[in-house]
Amino acid sequence: MEQQQVVTANQEQLTAWDRVLRARQPQRPHTLDYVFALCEEFVELHGDRRFGDDPAVVGGLAAFGERTVVVIGHQKGSDTRENMRRNFGMPHPEGYRKALRLMRHAEKFGLPLICFVDTPGANPNKESEERGQANAIAECIQAMTNLRTPIVAAVIGEGGSGGALAISVGDRILMQENAIYSVASPEAAASILWRDAARAPDAASALKLTAQDLYALEIIDEVVPEPPGGAHLNPQEAITTLGKRIQAHLDELCALDLPTLLERRYAKYRAMGRYQELADVLLRSVKRG
Repeated sequence: MEQQQVVTANQEQLTAWDRVLRARQPQRPHTLDYVFALCEEFVELHGDRRFGDDPAVVGGLAAFGERTVVVIGHQKGSDTRENMRRNFGMPHPEGYRKALRLMRHAEKFGLPLICFVDTPGANPNKESEERGQANAIAECIQAMTNLRTPIVAAVIGEGGSGGALAISVGDRILMQENAIYSVASPEAAASILWRDAARAPDAASALKLTAQDLYALEIIDEVVPEPPGGAHLNPQEAITTLGKRIQAHLDELCALDLPTLLERRYAKYRAMGRYQELADVLLRSVKRG
């Protein structure tokens, strides 16, 4: 997997928990802020054609630079009223089925796909499970693994669990420098490991959820710098910087033929998860000896 050079906007020494708090800043730019600033002629598409429309997932057609693209993203609110309407960016199954419909649309018409990831996780309530939450997420992940069009995913805030993974299986995964991307929230991990949610800062460090950690582990492809203090302090600069990097990656991906694109995507994900604890390696060596 080709790695882009890590660039940071400043030399702040932040802990993992500091970055969690920045990723959750309500005034960080959200998906529609990026879409309206970076794209023209955005036409939002609604509904999953099975149950209804989910405001926690937005998407549609847009002109990005000289290309027509499909954009999909989690949408949080900037105030309490909008967060209630958007369910704090936690999609229901119909949100993921809407996303899947848009993915297939992109594939059918040969349009590049841009995904903006920003969710604490998928909605976990009883009604969502009854409507097939796990299946909806799995179908998105499966579709993205072999979708016959270039995919760039950008984590712009929180990337929580399967709710984030459902729209982030991309050819390139970018993360803003104060974004997070993890199998579980720090609070949930602390509750599981220590039965104490107050130890969330310890869990944040152990989870390796920062952009810097994930770049070192070769899970993501680039850390995109933010303005000093975080994207919420200068949204326009953060949006412009990320837009340029998305454009650069799309240019590279669109130059590839489809067989090469799919082969590299397969190799990218096959290479993940090869890390082992040193103790496991030593134990196997002793057994073999």
